[in-house]
This record gives sequence, C-alpha cells and structure tokens, in this order.
Amino acid sequence: MLPDSKEFAVEWIESWNSHDLDRIMSHYADDVEVTSPMIKVATGIDNGTLQGKSSVRQYWHAALDKVPDLHFELVECTKSVDSIAIYYKSIMGKMAIEVMFFDPIGKVSKVIAHYN
Repeated sequence: MLPDSKEFAVEWIESWNSHDLDRIMSHYADDVEVTSPMIKVATGIDNGTLQGKSSVRQYWHAALDKVPDLHFELVECTKSVDSIAIYYKSIMGKMAIEVMFFDPIGKVSKVIAHYN
C-alpha cells in the first residue's frame, strides 16, 4: 500500500526535524533495508547497507547525537508503483534524494539514499 506521497514526505521530514527517534522509526518495517553512502562512511560497511530496524535505529540514534541541529527541508516528492522519492535539503547544505519502497501494509521496506 503506497501512502499519499506529499503527506508522507511532509510527515517524514517533520519526524526527522523533531529528532524523535520513535516517530522516525514508525515509518519503517521491521525488516527494512537502508543503503546510503553515509552508512559506508560512518560504519565502514563496504556495501553501505544496514538490514533490520534495530541496526538502522542504532545508526540513526548515533547520527542524531552527532548532528544535534539536524534539519531537513522538503524540496519535492514523486511516486512510482511501490515507491516514493523524496528530494530534500539535508545537513551541511547537501541535497539528497531518498527512494523508499513500501510493503503491503504501508511501511518502508527498502531505502536507497543519494547525496550530492
């Protein structure tokens, strides 16, 4: 089930800006897979991929601690068959696109993050 892309994007951005990890994690399936070049830099994991909500939560907890003034700004969102892409201004002025794939109950099951 794909949620409304604009509503989801706004809520997703607001959850990150709240720094409330429980609120952030509420968007994700238990078996979520997240791929990001930031994971590779921060953890040294060659493929830049974390699997499972627990691993992702630990990583994002550390990220929120490291960047206490984290603030995202939504630029645009688009949708496809089972995915939404969110284009936003991230930290340090970086632009980011996260493509999120959804499971049948509307939770994010896979994320591929792109940064400039």
